[in-house]
Formats: sequence, structure tokens, C-alpha cells
Amino acid sequence: QVQLVESGGGLVQTGGSLRLSCAASGRTFSRNTMGWFRQAPGKEREFVAGISWSGVTTRYADSVKGRFTISRDNAKNTLYLQMNSLKPEDTAVYYCAADANANTAVRSTSYDYWGQGTQVTVSS
Repeated sequence: QVQLVESGGGLVQTGGSLRLSCAASGRTFSRNTMGWFRQAPGKEREFVAGISWSGVTTRYADSVKGRFTISRDNAKNTLYLQMNSLKPEDTAVYYCAADANANTAVRSTSYDYWGQGTQVTVSS
């Protein structure tokens, strides 16, 4: 059974930092695109960042460019999201996701596996 388990969320003040992790089990995603999404209360889930299987190609939502960094450790089957200069509008449940198909382009849609989410709250 495939599982994606996020951790690292919490409460932080404006301008602070958090590092999210997503541990995968049940299969390896070392050849698969992975990504981070978020959903704020009353809003649609939105793409935050994506990364190719090799880590060479990354893609970010405009709202987080320059502040967030996505990375991965294929040996550990783990995805990361370093979030700096956090703002109250970053408050949301953050989800990691993985593409079931290998060697696909980094994109903001069509992910097959999802974690349960971790809450990030940024206080003003």
C-alpha cells in the first residue's frame, strides 16, 4: 500500500521558516515527479511546487517563488519543502503528491498519490 506522510507543519510567526517533509512508503518514487500543494480554508487546493525525479527541474507558483525551495532525497524516498519568509497568506494544509508514471514533466496537475496533509499556520 502506497503512503505519503507529511510532517513538519506547525505555528510560526510572519517572517519565520518551516521545513516540511514527505516520507513515501509502499513503493519508490525515485523516477517520479513529485509536488507540494496547499489548501486554505474556503479555497481550492493549489499547486505550490513540483520537482522532477532527478531534482534538476523545479517549478513554483508565483506566490512562493524566491521564498520556498522544493528538494528530494531519492535514497530516503523523501520530499522536502523549505519555506522561508512566511506570510499569513501561506496558512493552509500542505499536501505532498506523486505522479504514478515515471519520467514525466513537472506540472501543476495530474498527480496520482496524495498524503493526508500537514497544517501550517502563520500568525501576523
